[in-house]
Amino acid sequence: MDIQEEEIVNLNKSKGNIFALIPLGVFLLIYLAGSIIANDFYKIPVGVAFLVSAIAALTMNRKKAFEEKLETFCKGVGKVDIILMLLIFVLAGAFAQVAKDMGAVDSTVNLGLSILPANIMVVGIFIIACFISLSIGTSVGTIVALTPVAVSIAEKLGSPIGLVVAAVVGGAMFGDNLSMISDTTIAASRTQGSEMKDKFRCNFKLALLAAVISVVILFMLGGKGNALLDTEYTYNIIKIVPYILVLSGALLGGNVMVVLTFGTIVAGTIGIFTGSFDIWGFVSSVSTGMLNMGELIIITILVSGTVEVIKANGGIDFIINFIKSKIKSKMGAKLGVAALVSIVDICTANNTVAIVMSGPIAKEVGDEYEIEPKKMASILDIFSCVFQGIIPYGAQLLMAAGIAGISSFEIMQFLFYPYILGVIALIAIIIKKF
Repeated sequence: MDIQEEEIVNLNKSKGNIFALIPLGVFLLIYLAGSIIANDFYKIPVGVAFLVSAIAALTMNRKKAFEEKLETFCKGVGKVDIILMLLIFVLAGAFAQVAKDMGAVDSTVNLGLSILPANIMVVGIFIIACFISLSIGTSVGTIVALTPVAVSIAEKLGSPIGLVVAAVVGGAMFGDNLSMISDTTIAASRTQGSEMKDKFRCNFKLALLAAVISVVILFMLGGKGNALLDTEYTYNIIKIVPYILVLSGALLGGNVMVVLTFGTIVAGTIGIFTGSFDIWGFVSSVSTGMLNMGELIIITILVSGTVEVIKANGGIDFIINFIKSKIKSKMGAKLGVAALVSIVDICTANNTVAIVMSGPIAKEVGDEYEIEPKKMASILDIFSCVFQGIIPYGAQLLMAAGIAGISSFEIMQFLFYPYILGVIALIAIIIKKF
């Protein structure tokens, strides 16, 4: 290829190719159409939809040999950030499962419930949910653990069930957005090349402000209950230690893989000495936790490879150029990425998938407009979690509504935290404080 031909190729690549985005269209068609037809957004496995999308990507661009396209796919999967992300997923899954099996979740919940007076119980439920989700890194797990308790408390206090359950969901999304072992935090940080502690510090000030405002509102609406909660909650303070160690280690700047490994060992040791399980039970918990991350790992592999093929075909360039045509500043770039990840989450009903899909584009935009990786990672995590926490067909609201025996819409009207967080983040971007 001579210099003139090379220049033409580079020019065409820079302009991008809208047809390279067909695999994403294939994914959305299969996932959304199938979900709508089945009237269930979780009827079509996300992994299957992405597998078809990956196949579509590999069949495009007949000018390239299949082996070359497959190599491009594998290069996307084999990037350092992707491999590190997968390893962290594995370790996070192991820690979460071991901590759960040895009783850390139950002890944390019961400790909070045992020390809170009835007149601030709704606020207390929100705070407990914040701490649990921050500790275990999963909003769904927090909702499953706390919603039955929330329903019982609502009945005893005479408060609307939707209000108390919404407090659980809001607190769950707080931790989902911030936790060092949350899928979204890991994905957002790794795709942007940001340290998780830096992303946490950048994100925390906005999340804390939203949480404080939510506490005030929840107290005003739910602080009138005066019923006595006669249930006796049992807990073992030592079982909370692994969560404290992991949170402290991560915040102090420790390597997240080392911190998670140490936390898993400590949780396992406590579980053995307290009789929660024996050494073989500990090993089994580690294995179960690792395997529980299997679907997420598969999805990440498929998305990473597919995005790399789309990028090679000019699809990412097209999106970037489109975004750039609509924005002329850092503020516009941030708002554009916020809109992108929000739309993807609305379409996929999965905030981790939304981040993994939007991450490469956000990285390109961030580099173009010289936006700090920690800020771009925070934008991805915040807005994906905001919409994941409020869409009525998302796993969080569906799970909460199902356990509580109410409609998702009964919960949505009280979801103060995600609404407030979204507004605060938008204001911070507009006034250039974020």
